[in-house]
Amino acid sequence: MTRAYLGVETSATGRRWVGPSEEEARQAEALAQTALLPPAVAAVLARRGVAPEAVPAFLDPTLKDLLPDPLSLRDMGRAAGRLLEALIGRQRIAVFADYDVDGGASAALLLTWLRAMGHGATLYIPDRIDEGYGPNVPAMQALARDHDLIVCVDCGTLSHEPIAAASGTDVVVLDHHLGAETLPPALAVVNPNRQDEDGSLGHLCAAGVVFLLLVEVNRQMRERGLRGPDLLQSLDLVALATVADVAPLTGVNRALVRQGLKIMARRQRPGLVALADVARMNSAPTPYHLGFLLGPRVNAGGRIGQADLGARLLATSDPDEAAALAERLDQLNTERREIEAAVRAAALDQAEARGTEGPLVWAAGEGWHPGVVGIVASRLKEATNRPAVVIGFEGDEGKGSGRSVSGVDLGAAIHRLAGEGLLVKGGGHRMAAGLTVARDRLEPAMARLGELLARQGAGTMGPADLRLDALLMPGAATVELIDEIERAGPFGAGAPAPRFAFADCAIQHVRRVGESHLKISFGDGLGARIDAIAFGAFDGPLGPFLEGHGGARVHLAGRLEVNVWNGRQSVQLRLEDAARAG
Repeated sequence: MTRAYLGVETSATGRRWVGPSEEEARQAEALAQTALLPPAVAAVLARRGVAPEAVPAFLDPTLKDLLPDPLSLRDMGRAAGRLLEALIGRQRIAVFADYDVDGGASAALLLTWLRAMGHGATLYIPDRIDEGYGPNVPAMQALARDHDLIVCVDCGTLSHEPIAAASGTDVVVLDHHLGAETLPPALAVVNPNRQDEDGSLGHLCAAGVVFLLLVEVNRQMRERGLRGPDLLQSLDLVALATVADVAPLTGVNRALVRQGLKIMARRQRPGLVALADVARMNSAPTPYHLGFLLGPRVNAGGRIGQADLGARLLATSDPDEAAALAERLDQLNTERREIEAAVRAAALDQAEARGTEGPLVWAAGEGWHPGVVGIVASRLKEATNRPAVVIGFEGDEGKGSGRSVSGVDLGAAIHRLAGEGLLVKGGGHRMAAGLTVARDRLEPAMARLGELLARQGAGTMGPADLRLDALLMPGAATVELIDEIERAGPFGAGAPAPRFAFADCAIQHVRRVGESHLKISFGDGLGARIDAIAFGAFDGPLGPFLEGHGGARVHLAGRLEVNVWNGRQSVQLRLEDAARAG
């Protein structure tokens, strides 16, 4: 085992600190010298495995360099051609979408593109409670009676019977969820996670797949002498979906999100402008804003309210309608948080009573709202560093959601469980999955799921190590350095924001904020001082540790960010951990 970074074997939060490997340290030094980078930036790139010759392209990712050929995905040409045929022939089109952010953004991409071409479409999003996830037979039959083409986005790959029920109408599936050995009887199934794909684009969310489809449609239009809308203006939706769906920010996703954030900052889409305003966003959008402020509000309609609110908000061109929809979603999000808090407390108690040391943490309860079980599963996963499943029962069936940890493919395990007959249905992707289970199969299903996850190493994980990218002196942490580090982003799933350590620091000021947060100021004794904030510090051991420091010097660890107050910028550390120095 490598030596603990700064000698911290057990921090205030019970974690072992792990720094760069010797190889990463050598590569960082080489990058700093050859590419003339600040050491902190070089350390971040070394951890990403960026070679010296690749630095310029990595720091400035472009769609021109990274966007794949849409036709590299199976059925793409057929799907694009059918959409174009429907457009030119003024045929009736329906968009059937999932009720989450990815589904809503994917639907909005198609609706706004069609509107720009002077064509409308019917939006259909199923009710989470009454209809469940994905296409269902009654809805598809009803849509088939009145439409010539149904486009299923962020769903449909496993919907054999519902798609077969849409007789007489062409169905195109644009999805990213794990496919089975056989595909549904659709005209086209475009999905980078089909079993006959090579997986090189498996990190795309559904909105990314829809964007590639529209790129191909625009290309086919140019061949006919026609002109399509500027697709770059739709990257704000792709960025929102990519971040909110926890797709890894690697490869082309980096460029999609980087460019999408720039588009979003221009505040041109009424729905996102209204949403940012109700969320009180007062700075340029970042992945954090997309994942924790905007995404949950778009999701709120599908979770506990009217399923199509999010998609309608993202697709509208009317600022007044956008303001009303955003206000409603903000209210629903507040209600969702209250429901979630009650379910989270009960689920955590149950999981702890069952034990959290195995390969799977799970909880199930009567009447738990299906709209919050996924969020609660995320909380259990974060608290235990284990894959987690939370299920709400209504009658003889329970609907549940699961979240996984890095290196454990939950979607594949759930898919296998469904194939073995232990679930009514189930599917998903590596990090998230959904399932329906009969009450009398709950215990054997969860036991079998634990076995499958244990084979992937889920049961061997202890408390998560704290991975640190580099050591910084307080005087080196400047706004300019943070700007340089951001060029290695955007940061999120699959590309965590760099975390830095500050060694042997003196705490100069401590203040509790609200019930559970903590603000401190610290320095190295040489004149440099940094403010830090630890959210939720008093929900665990970090707050009491720092509040009772007693003048002792400490090591601190966290992520750097720029704080804006009254127009002034300053460095702030998002504090995550601490340990006694020496």
